[in-house]
Amino acid sequence: MWTNDAWEDYTLLDASSGERLERWGKYILIRPDPQVIWHTERKNPLWRKADAVYKRSRSGGGAWTVCNVPESWNISYGSLTFQLRPMGFKHTGLFPEQAANWDWFSDIIRKAAAAGRSPAVLNLFAYTGGATAAAAAAGASVCHVDAARGMVQAAKENLYLSGLGEAPVRYIVDDCKKFVEREIRRGRKYDGVIMDPPSYGRGPGGEIWKIEDCVCELIALAASLLSDRPLFFLVNSYTTGLSPAAMGYMVMLAMKNTGRIETGELGLRVEETGLLLPAGASARWTPDGHTGQDRRRR
Repeated sequence: MWTNDAWEDYTLLDASSGERLERWGKYILIRPDPQVIWHTERKNPLWRKADAVYKRSRSGGGAWTVCNVPESWNISYGSLTFQLRPMGFKHTGLFPEQAANWDWFSDIIRKAAAAGRSPAVLNLFAYTGGATAAAAAAGASVCHVDAARGMVQAAKENLYLSGLGEAPVRYIVDDCKKFVEREIRRGRKYDGVIMDPPSYGRGPGGEIWKIEDCVCELIALAASLLSDRPLFFLVNSYTTGLSPAAMGYMVMLAMKNTGRIETGELGLRVEETGLLLPAGASARWTPDGHTGQDRRRR
């Protein structure tokens, strides 16, 4: 399991009975997590003092039933700064477990830049730009693509907060598959690809995305955009039914069974127990067995 224990502004304090108890900067949040199927005693007094609580509805969806936090606030990871806000469907605008992937590809990018290359990275389903900021800070030029205009605007704000407002980042509001198909026709190439597709979504033109129907084709299309000297290909998913091994299989098919694939879960350490909470799954491909430097503990 890939984890990152370098966060100072985020802590998973406890997890019990379908919920996480988290510290985001100076604020304490309680949010649902379907992976938390165990029922342990809630000894931490912060369970009763949360600043914001999101509750699922039995009819679907949910809402912040307690929300004594500002409209937005900032937290940092290393040199990166991100703006958080309570959003729909329990989100805050950031997935802290992704720092394990940021560290991995950032190490690869920095080594390539030190060798005189100027890596170009494509970030698909790029959300609020955590991976975009990490790649840009490491020395890459980044094409950031997301179908939601509001998320792209949030990414721009995060890059600015991180001191990367002038970094070579191209922001695209578009359906990811259509954009990739156009890039293929243009003959554009990238040294690295990052993908974090949702289980279900709609493009700006009403395009329907269902991961089980669409992800294999998109992986193959995106792989065809890799340069003659590619650095990495990363696919991440939060879809429970899509295993890391299945993602790795699709990536290796797209790469014609060349290079090296590593697959595994992302994890967050629970402070109360010291155990790891599974928090997503990733498949990482490199052409020559380069695994980067990620902070991993089992």
